[in-house]
Amino acid sequence: MYNLYDFDKAIYDGDSSVDFFLFSITKNWLFIKYIPKDIIAIIKYKTKKISKEEMKETFFSFLREIDDLDTHVKSFWDKHNKKIKKWYLAKDHSKDIIISASPSFLIAPIGKLLKVKDVIATEVNKSNGDFISKNCYGKEKVNRLFKKYPNIKIKDAYSDSLSDMPLLRLAENQYLVNKRKVKKIN
Repeated sequence: MYNLYDFDKAIYDGDSSVDFFLFSITKNWLFIKYIPKDIIAIIKYKTKKISKEEMKETFFSFLREIDDLDTHVKSFWDKHNKKIKKWYLAKDHSKDIIISASPSFLIAPIGKLLKVKDVIATEVNKSNGDFISKNCYGKEKVNRLFKKYPNIKIKDAYSDSLSDMPLLRLAENQYLVNKRKVKKIN
């Protein structure tokens, strides 16, 4: 039996993609030039003129200017691993699967550091920010999980968002995470 965890705001205190962008600005202040494009993309998404994937591709377009992304991501986690919530750190992670809409290039390294069984996340081209897979969100999380683990049995599932109900319903025990509180919902 395995345990499923959403990442951002569930076991990570915040949004790792936003934190990664802000961290990147501290390393190269010229990245602020991407902010106007990001704001326009958010407005277009909110007004249903572009998809969530298109908005996120615009957001991650700053990756084009990072020479060694793997080293940059390592530096990010060296500074931000303290944002993994203490209630999560207190657990054994050998049967944990993190499943996130955040990009795999960002989440997989912290998953390895935490020694989780697996990380399933949105596949993003590390050189330009384009999506390689569908956004790993909502029902797509379930699709991706069963594609990789067709006969998986899930004991516990944790998320901060009701958008993960399709995933949470797969588990014997379902938990909603709000800040530092974990509440069983079934």
